[in-house]
Amino acid sequence: MSPGRVTDAALPDLDDKPRVVEEMFDRIAPRYDTLNRVLTFRMDVAWRRTASKMLGLRPDSRVLDLACGTGDLCRTLTAAGHAPVGLDFSAGMLRAAHTDAPLVRADAMQLPFAAATFDALTCGFALRNFAALAPVLAECSRVLRPGGRIALLDVAEPESPLVRSVHGAWFRHVVPFVGGLISDRAAYRYLPASTAYLPPLPELLALVGDAGIVDVSRRTLGFGAAQLITGTRV
Repeated sequence: MSPGRVTDAALPDLDDKPRVVEEMFDRIAPRYDTLNRVLTFRMDVAWRRTASKMLGLRPDSRVLDLACGTGDLCRTLTAAGHAPVGLDFSAGMLRAAHTDAPLVRADAMQLPFAAATFDALTCGFALRNFAALAPVLAECSRVLRPGGRIALLDVAEPESPLVRSVHGAWFRHVVPFVGGLISDRAAYRYLPASTAYLPPLPELLALVGDAGIVDVSRRTLGFGAAQLITGTRV
């Protein structure tokens, strides 16, 4: 991520990003789950299950779900026998949440938990929404116990030229159109455009490693439309 202004008209200035993103998620919270299912053909459900499984945790493990939104990953983790805690910056998302997990409203760059509190940490499709990744990843590492696991889900770009072309048309045109019909057009223009905030893959993996996470690996999901990054706290 380079400093300064982001040139895409759908994206806010970096200095204004936290406020804009918070207000946006507050607006789209009521229909967020429905649109996720429609726009991913329900593949997002399987992606979350994969993230939970790849943690390789014992039952009853404490897991922090960062940027938990409406609690999708919390529900997945609970179904797997774990004890999740959801955290999000958006009050609207937390109000719309459907989970029995404890929920906390806080800033990801200042997590309100003691060091080594959690056995694992998940984050679903939110890396590009943070104001800065390095301090968030440092906080993630801090609240994990040594040997704790991390699983980060986010969007990706397929490697196959044909799949990339189809995915690009869907992501850049269909998603804003359908999102505008059902929810908020500006928000669903931002969400595809916000991939510009993600660093190139080598830089992203290096940021995870610099935070004290080892054995970092990446796998693609959904024909390359999504990616899952996992690792272990030193």
